[in-house]
Amino acid sequence: MAVVTVSGEPGCRIEETARLAARRLGFELFTERALRRLIEEEFGPERLLPDRAFPHLLSSVLARLAREHHLVASIPGAEFLLRDFEAVLRVWLGAAETHRVGALMLEHRLERPEALELLAKLESDLKEDRRRKFGRSTVPPHVFDLALNAGTIEPEAMAELIATAAEQRSLAQRGLLSAPVEAHLQFQVRLQLARYRITPPGNVRLPAKAFVHPSEEIFANLLDFYRIAWEYEPRSFPLEWDDNGRVKEAFTPDFYLPEFDLYVELTTLKQALVTKKNRKIRRLRELYPGINIQVFYEKDFQNLIFKYGLAERPVAV
Repeated sequence: MAVVTVSGEPGCRIEETARLAARRLGFELFTERALRRLIEEEFGPERLLPDRAFPHLLSSVLARLAREHHLVASIPGAEFLLRDFEAVLRVWLGAAETHRVGALMLEHRLERPEALELLAKLESDLKEDRRRKFGRSTVPPHVFDLALNAGTIEPEAMAELIATAAEQRSLAQRGLLSAPVEAHLQFQVRLQLARYRITPPGNVRLPAKAFVHPSEEIFANLLDFYRIAWEYEPRSFPLEWDDNGRVKEAFTPDFYLPEFDLYVELTTLKQALVTKKNRKIRRLRELYPGINIQVFYEKDFQNLIFKYGLAERPVAV
């Protein structure tokens, strides 16, 4: 996939420049308005979502769109994302205050005092928005690959410079994001979203039993995200009996996935407990050879997606 992010100071005609660059490159324009609509469609009203989850929500939407399009994103903060991808061009537009005030006067038909007041508000709102969502109110210059002066260069010329930089880096020749890679990205993103208890509309439900450990709730949220039916601690398997036939020891897997006829057990990081649990699971497999059970560490949850073909399931983003 290829992504060009265009951001900068208020009054620099950022979205106009991004639109022209997208047209010049043949990429899809991705704006804040489109982002808000897609987030609400998938995750619910934006006002109910925590600001700290915004980078993960944006990453999820970007990953979905990047399967079908190369993108020019005119979204403040997008430059912080996709740090591990080479096919990203980060552009910053800036200008002197006098130019930006003049641009706002023309755009909104304001007198200079009103434009000055509007500019101050836009700058304050932008810094506060970045601080709440990304933990920083300003952007270090080294984050960007290309900085342009909107006070001396018109939007058409800036778009041409952006396109030239993208072409020099062969961004348009990059392939679109593949389904397995998107699934991998979505898993990482959704693991983070699950920590905020964010699930798609229509998937909220109360478990029959309270979760014993927070990792179980996180895993249940992930299964909900992938539309995978699950049951929590549905069955106990006797492992040892006394002389009178009463059960002395039993094992209850954390989850059952009926679609895959698979029991899932989540492990703890405490080695002593892991050893004891592994002993029980070995005994379970000896006594019940027809039972399909898989043990997962939290860090290895992604193996479930690829091993059981979940990467091929549709993920609405």
